[in-house]
Amino acid sequence: MRQTSVSRIIAAVMAIGVLAITPSAKPQVGLERKVLLEQDLAIPGYEVVLAQVTLAIGGREGRHFHSGTLVAHILEGELTLELEGQRTKIVKAGESVLVEPRQVHEGINNGSVPIKALATFIVEKGKPLATPAK
Repeated sequence: MRQTSVSRIIAAVMAIGVLAITPSAKPQVGLERKVLLEQDLAIPGYEVVLAQVTLAIGGREGRHFHSGTLVAHILEGELTLELEGQRTKIVKAGESVLVEPRQVHEGINNGSVPIKALATFIVEKGKPLATPAK
């Protein structure tokens, strides 16, 4: 396993631990991310991560942000996307969404089927893929 993969696993475990002990944060429920591609970019200090994401019925990500840009395409289901300081968005199958760097947000599945999505993260190398928001 590459060093960056080990670092991501450690960061993810730590992030889940922080969510579990932070009383004001709602924890992740029913979220699965499978990394399909992780590669350095020509932009120094950045990498791209392509992930297959599944959010179970009633699942939620927990409020968090990313160190870079997230572009997601919903394949199945309907995502309720809460963006801090903005109106809640509903992103349906066949639609895409972009979340700016450090934008606090949470995806929730209020629907009747699991959400399946492809997510592309363009993030700073060495930083956690997702950081819990306070």
